[in-house]
Formats: sequence, C-alpha cells, structure tokens
Amino acid sequence: MQSPKMFIFCRNFDFPNDDFMILQQSVSLKSYNTFGIDATCRYFVELKQRDDVEKWVAMQQQSHDPFFILGGGSNVVFQQCIEKTVVKVSLRGIEAVKEDEGNVWIKAAAGEIWSDFVDYCVENRWGGMENLSNIPGTVGAAPVQNVGAYGVEAKDVIETVECIEIATGQWKRLTNAECQFGYRDSIFKQAFKNQYIIAAVTFRLTKNPKLQLSYGGISSRLEREGIEQPTIADVSRVVHSLRVNKLPDPAIIGSAGSFFKNPIISHDKYAVLLQHYRDLVAFPFEESFKIAAGWLIEQCGWKGRQLGRVGVYPQQALVLYNLGDCTGEEVKQLANAIQQSVKEKFDIDLEPEAIFIE
Repeated sequence: MQSPKMFIFCRNFDFPNDDFMILQQSVSLKSYNTFGIDATCRYFVELKQRDDVEKWVAMQQQSHDPFFILGGGSNVVFQQCIEKTVVKVSLRGIEAVKEDEGNVWIKAAAGEIWSDFVDYCVENRWGGMENLSNIPGTVGAAPVQNVGAYGVEAKDVIETVECIEIATGQWKRLTNAECQFGYRDSIFKQAFKNQYIIAAVTFRLTKNPKLQLSYGGISSRLEREGIEQPTIADVSRVVHSLRVNKLPDPAIIGSAGSFFKNPIISHDKYAVLLQHYRDLVAFPFEESFKIAAGWLIEQCGWKGRQLGRVGVYPQQALVLYNLGDCTGEEVKQLANAIQQSVKEKFDIDLEPEAIFIE
C-alpha cells in the first residue's frame, strides 16, 4: 500500500463502539425514505459496525423473520405497515487500499452517502465517478442497482464487493464479473436477492481520466461556458447542475428519483416506432435500443398531472413525487396507470426502478 499522504482524509472503518445494536419496534420510516412516506415497520435495527452485522446475521439464522435491507431509502416505496424487520446498514469509512502509476483503489463502507463519496473522489482528482454525481443513496446500494447516469454505470468503476452471506455468516469478496452487472441490475437483485448484506465496495479509479461528455447535454453546457479542456470537477459540477434542474430535491419534495427504467426494444420495433414518432428519444444499447421512459410518459399526457396526493413532476416526466402525505398505495396506483397508458399507446412494458416494500 502506498503512503496515505496523498489523501485529504482517511476515515477508519468500524469505530469502536461498546453499544449492542438495538432492535426497535413499530418505528416510523418517514425519515428513512426520500419519498417521505409515513410508514411503520414491525422491527427496525441499525448496523453501524462490522460486529453489528455479524450479530444480526446470527440472530436472523435463529429467527428466520422476514426482513428488508435498507440503504439510503432513495429507491423504495413503503406501504403503510411493513410486517418485516427493516435493517438499516450504516457502516462508515473510506480507505485507500492500493495505488499504482495510473490508478487508485478506494474502499468505501456501505453506509457512506453516495453523493458525498463521489464528491470526495472528484476532490482528490480520481476519475471515473464524476458522471455519477448527485445521485441519492448509499455506497452499498450502488452495486445492487448498478446505478448509472450520463453514460456511466457503477459497474464501470467497481472492482470488488465485500458482503456476508446471511445463511452461513461467511464473508465473501465478489469480483466485478461475479456481480453479474446488467442495466440497473446485478446478482444481488437476482440469484443473491435477500441472501447477502453488502458491507463495503472497492472502486478502481484513474489518475488519467477519459471524460464521458456525450450524454445529457454535458458537452453543450461546457461549450456554453467556454470550457475547452474540462476536468472531472467541471463534469461533476455540470452533472450536478443538470440533475438539480430536472429532478426535485428530496429534502424539499419527496420522490424516488427516476421511477422507471428506460425500456430496451429491438431494432425492428425501434424502426416501426420511428416511422410514427420522428421525435422519438432513443439510444443504441448493445444490439438493441434504449427508449427514454420519460419521453414515453410525456407522450401519454402524464407530465404535470396528479392522481390523489402523488404527481408526475412537471420538469421531468420520469419522476413521481409526493404532493403531501401520500401513501405507498397512491404511488402504486399512479405507477400502474402510467404503465397501462404506455402499454396501450406504444406496446412497451415500463418496469419500475423503485421497489415497492410491503
């Protein structure tokens, strides 16, 4: 390992704490989800250090109670009463584990705030994460969802994921390939769903970044600002600004961010749609095309509309937002209505990014 003198700071993992984790009953989850839904759970436990994780896993092996692993709460929609134990992963720590001439490997604990961690990497001039700026959530949730924005996904920078298997209590370190990343997908949403707790993620970042500027108006914004040789800090700042302009601040307006995945369709279907909709917003994706879900929703007339106490955000049709004290059931009803409209008009199935928890 190289000398730590290069870092602005380095927080140690697993601060000493003599307090045993506390299992609470009937806890309000309003402050634990960015949609601001006032739901309650049967039990609530917060894991703040590695020992807590191992203790809870041992308890779970005995009880076999239903549970839900909670990160930043930015991608969930809670129903009124959750008959499960909600397990909040709050492990903290950032550590440089390796470095060579062109790269640096940074390990971040699962409870670190994702946007803060990205800012930390940008400040240290480590490239690869700048397009993922200002995304809500935690580091531990990033590999589960394979978060992405503006042409970059978490899989592009993840080296390994450290996790514990709940059934056995065995710690594992999965490689990037073993995580089986896909579009907003990973093994943690498929074969390993509800079987592991992610404790930390190691990222491989570069000291010589190759900037990704071709998505979402980044290059045009930089041109308007007269920046001919942008840095990762410039890209991060522009991405942050673009997201602020399109998406509501969850501290002010409750939402789960982008609510639906961009659907992927075949070349043939794309060609047929293009004949009828010359302004179709789509991007090549592997051997197919990815259609902008926000465009589909807007074409169905949902942008700016509301149903009960939930609405479709006027600045971005991909976002559903809380008009005030909405319930998870109201969110589900609006989501279902939008999905039905898109299916009827375009014969395309919209899949939510947000997860409904009951």
